[in-house]
Amino acid sequence: MSLFGLGSKNQKTFRPKKNAPSGNKGVQLKKHIDATLGSGNLRDAVRLPPGEDLNEWLAVNTVDFFNQVNILYGTLMEFCTPTTCPTMSAGPKFEYRWADGIQIKKPIEVSAPKYVEYLMDWIEVQLDDESIFPQKLGTPFPQNFREVVKTIFKRLFRVYAHIYHSHFQKIVSLKEEAHLNTCFKHFTLFTWEFKLIDKAELAPLIDLIESIVSVC
Repeated sequence: MSLFGLGSKNQKTFRPKKNAPSGNKGVQLKKHIDATLGSGNLRDAVRLPPGEDLNEWLAVNTVDFFNQVNILYGTLMEFCTPTTCPTMSAGPKFEYRWADGIQIKKPIEVSAPKYVEYLMDWIEVQLDDESIFPQKLGTPFPQNFREVVKTIFKRLFRVYAHIYHSHFQKIVSLKEEAHLNTCFKHFTLFTWEFKLIDKAELAPLIDLIESIVSVC
């Protein structure tokens, strides 16, 4: 089985795939994403389509990137365990602790798989909350919508940072690094286009990120 074989019926996923927001607009934007990705030009794929609402575009893409990271991490679960990864880190200089501000208010140290489990649970709660991610066409987005989206992308980035620093050699040995790099390139161009992650947060992968944005 291909590590990132998206078409495989035996494909592992960390959790069930989320659907794009319902309503004609969400479906239309999802089709636009699929069509532009198919063209191979990731820079064009991330741009806000002319005449479309920015929040609608952010919402549909947030679901897409959640699903993408969910699939990527799901394929690595047998290699990313509490034994191999007792902390959620991105190299020796960066360690991430978990807090959601509600159930866990004070940041706690957890293993990488536990951190990702907490993170995906938290993101699902946000995506399923119709006061944050409206499902019905025409329903307004909340005033803090962009801040919620930024927090989601900041935390999804940490999963990529962990994969590159802790599991990249395994991915190389399986000859799947090209797919991971393409996924991260798409993620990077989108977050860069809409300034969703503060530069200080990108430090663990800043050289890779700068090479991506400079050549595209």
